[in-house]
Amino acid sequence: MIDNWRDAIIDLTFFVSAILLVFSLNRLSSPKTAPFGNQLAVIGLALATVATFFLEEVERNYVLIVVAIVIGGALGYVMAQRVQMTAMPQMIAILNGMGGAASALIAVAEILGRSSLSRGTVLSIVLGCIIGSIAATGSAVAYGKLQGLIPGRAIILGNRQVIAAGLIGGMVLLGALTTYLQDGAVAQTLLVLTFVLALAAGILLVIPIGGADMPVVIALLNAASGVAGILTGFVLDIQLLVVGGALVGASGMFLSLIMAKAMNRSLTSVIFGSFGASPTSSAKGAGTEEARPVREVTAEDGAVALAYAKRVIVVPGYGLAVAQAQHAVQELAGELQKRGVDVRYAIHPVAGRMPGHMNVLLAEANVPYDDLYEMDRINDDFSKTDVVLVIGANDVTNPAARDDPASPIYGMPILKVDEAASAIVLKRSMGSGFAGVENELFHNPKTSMLFGDAKVSLGKLITEVKAV
Repeated sequence: MIDNWRDAIIDLTFFVSAILLVFSLNRLSSPKTAPFGNQLAVIGLALATVATFFLEEVERNYVLIVVAIVIGGALGYVMAQRVQMTAMPQMIAILNGMGGAASALIAVAEILGRSSLSRGTVLSIVLGCIIGSIAATGSAVAYGKLQGLIPGRAIILGNRQVIAAGLIGGMVLLGALTTYLQDGAVAQTLLVLTFVLALAAGILLVIPIGGADMPVVIALLNAASGVAGILTGFVLDIQLLVVGGALVGASGMFLSLIMAKAMNRSLTSVIFGSFGASPTSSAKGAGTEEARPVREVTAEDGAVALAYAKRVIVVPGYGLAVAQAQHAVQELAGELQKRGVDVRYAIHPVAGRMPGHMNVLLAEANVPYDDLYEMDRINDDFSKTDVVLVIGANDVTNPAARDDPASPIYGMPILKVDEAASAIVLKRSMGSGFAGVENELFHNPKTSMLFGDAKVSLGKLITEVKAV
């Protein structure tokens, strides 16, 4: 009788946790409600963790669970306190990898520690092992590219297609044999070999992907870790894992499709292509930079143009995040608005290095959400704008994506900055963006370059605007 009551309470707790996770995801759709969504998710996961203590199969492992919670909680707290917003994409990649690695290791542990497994359970174990392992090592490579430990450009390996075919064929064959044998020493050995091949496949799949595709890759790996979580839920017979994995998998895949569409790319071209393969892959090579005209502007002249404009659009990019200049740009916008200038922000879907990067940064600086405009909503307004202030954005403002069929980013939708009456670009140097492609906007006669750290440059512009 007690066991029946306990099982019922545990199931009810897991059900409530699942509902909270669903509602938390809904609340995360807007910066205004995102904090509450995070709180709902924390409550849901806390309830699930407490309920897990009362499952029969873990009664003898309380110490291990507590140790794992303490270690994981401490690491999570330290990461949350120390990681800068510029490194948030790397953190997301790490978390994706941890989720995939956990599912893969659970799959291996289950087949090594249990006997008399059904064929359906073994199939879930095999698939969870493969998908989780690919998500783990793929996320590690993505982290390396974002952190600069690995070159951000596409790294094309010799005989890549042959190696990939061999790895995929080997995984399919070994996985099928493992499922057929179900259990025993041979099946266990085959799964371990499958695990190793899948780890290698994750590296091989992400290494050739160029840096400009990283936002899509991060979302796709997130979806993979979610699918691995679903399979783990099937293996462990925990419905909450299935629900949570489904939420992560579906949202990650949906986000991947949105990001790919924003770049005019298909997921297959992202995974199997070599976007941004060479830093000089543009039709106009990097060696021509010095020979082409570039207009520089002083902070004083830039401030005059901004102060006497009627309409100003701010285009934030990764340079804004690197300089931690979100508060400075908010202050500049406030000064301009006091003078009656209409100031709005144009947000490209893949600006920065992860989906929503710019939205989070600007929300941190208390920029009103209503002032943020997605690309499709604001693109037609550039032609009616007096000044566009570009802060570190590169690939998403490059007219070559629209005009140069030889460019690696040709076809990617961009913000139409070049259609404005004038543009002021804040950058440290003339360096190319993450795609390794020279930005044609910088050589446009209507464009002025204000070189230096974005935060410092914005501070100078604020001072000069106040003096106008």
